[in-house]
Amino acid sequence: MSDDRRSDIRLQVNNEFALVDGLLSEYVANLSRGGVFLRCTETLPLGTEVNLRFSILLDDIETIQGKGVVVHQSQGGVAGLGIRFAELTAESRALVDRLCPE
Repeated sequence: MSDDRRSDIRLQVNNEFALVDGLLSEYVANLSRGGVFLRCTETLPLGTEVNLRFSILLDDIETIQGKGVVVHQSQGGVAGLGIRFAELTAESRALVDRLCPE
């Protein structure tokens, strides 16, 4: 991932749910090579490590799973969390790379 995380190409993911540590179930608003933005009303502290698992509907339903770290909180406008991927399964990394080319 580049130093400017916001320069990554982003893919809109509509109405997909993410499960964060079994506690927070919210919409994944967009996906990039570096992470995801979760639209949610409750936030987690910066630096919180989370387990991710969410689905994307392509030709088939594809699942992305791994671990991430909360790196951004947004309270105004679109409330949510920016989560940087820390570790993805091999299948998930290949899918993200295919969906979000450099």
